[in-house]
Amino acid sequence: MSEKEKLVFIVDDEPSILKLVTHWVKGQWNYNVQTFENGNDVLDNLNKDPDLVLLDIMLPDINGTEVLEMIKAQNPDLPVIMLSAQGSVEVALESLRLGAFDYFPKPIDKNRLEPALKNAITNYDLNRQLKAIKQNLEEEFSFDNIVSSDKRMQDVFKMVSKVLDNDITVLINGESGTGKELIARAVHYNGIRKDQPFIVVNCASIPRELLESELFGHEKGAFTGAHQRKIGKFESAQGGTIFLDEIGEMEMSLQAKILRVIQQKEFERVGGSELIKTNVRIISATNRDLEEAVEAKEFREDLYYRLSSFPITIPPLRDRKNDILVLIEHFIEKFNEKLHKEVKGVSRKAARLLYDYEWPGNVRELENTIERCVILSDGDNIEVDVLPRQIQSPDGSVSLKVTGPLFDESSPIIPFEKLKEEAIRHAIKSTEGNIVEAARKLSLGRATLYRLMDKYNIESPKN
Repeated sequence: MSEKEKLVFIVDDEPSILKLVTHWVKGQWNYNVQTFENGNDVLDNLNKDPDLVLLDIMLPDINGTEVLEMIKAQNPDLPVIMLSAQGSVEVALESLRLGAFDYFPKPIDKNRLEPALKNAITNYDLNRQLKAIKQNLEEEFSFDNIVSSDKRMQDVFKMVSKVLDNDITVLINGESGTGKELIARAVHYNGIRKDQPFIVVNCASIPRELLESELFGHEKGAFTGAHQRKIGKFESAQGGTIFLDEIGEMEMSLQAKILRVIQQKEFERVGGSELIKTNVRIISATNRDLEEAVEAKEFREDLYYRLSSFPITIPPLRDRKNDILVLIEHFIEKFNEKLHKEVKGVSRKAARLLYDYEWPGNVRELENTIERCVILSDGDNIEVDVLPRQIQSPDGSVSLKVTGPLFDESSPIIPFEKLKEEAIRHAIKSTEGNIVEAARKLSLGRATLYRLMDKYNIESPKN
């Protein structure tokens, strides 16, 4: 909405005041104006959605402060600037206490009124935009928008509904691409902290030496390059939720500091000594088996039990086949709108291939696949020829065919490290660089595969 379309109500029973203020507001500041000489009339016209009300206190039918109270009862955010010939401090304080944006004694100082009027309208616009953003977030992450017809996912939703009205620590388990962050956002935006920040930290994507500073902040001079104080994610999330994605990749020394935050609700910035109190809800997620990581001494047992007070497990897409066709329909509709296409559906043969595919990348891989297919499709339906090659092949993969034993008596002895390196190189090549699929076929965690690739100097495929 442009400035010229703004609507200002001016309420005063003095014609000279109405004329003067209307001239300022309409003539010089380019706002639309509607005038009223009593309080009842302005109350009857609030459905016109004004952006600001200039309201005299002394009106012939109702006292202006009563009108103010009734306006605020209908629309608490609508800015009201009070005008009064009385000019007393008590009147001004009472107006502000009742929610007035500002107060001006008569005669009105035009130079003071102009910035107050513009600030009031600007703040009102920002409040409405913020409310719209929050409403969109709540709608986007409502359970109604998490597409699923599978009973196991319905059970997940029932579990999630149990944690909305409390602050219990939640651990979301599931393979990459199953929608762990979507569930975390649903918990936040449907829960008691929905009006507070939701902060995401991917523990695997931030270098280890920087993750502590990212989480807790640092003081100036804490390390080389720390030229000024930095506020960390825990401070930014104050009052809200922090989502620690891929928590299983966090190194042990940092795990101890997370445990302290959970237990004592406090932390120190890197290089600082000040204890900072924190009030955040922690939701974490992992694609690793943390119980196995605990047994392998790769994850703290005490932290695991703290994080998993309320575990939620999201089943992989291959175990909830009923969702595949439902999600395909949803994604076609989504990408038709985004890409201005008119794809109506999927051919029978393409649907069978999509249904039979194992989806190692889960819902994320399905979404990316449908976006690609919608882009490539020229007809009404998605056909087999636009499907990715690994889906077109009968078994959905390119695998190594072993026709005999790997070793016999005459085979040379190959160092075990070399065997591991060659197995990883073959997996990366056979899956055409699909790290998720390669890790699954090697029975490795994705982070473990990345570490081994780095160890053997195997170049990561470019996405």
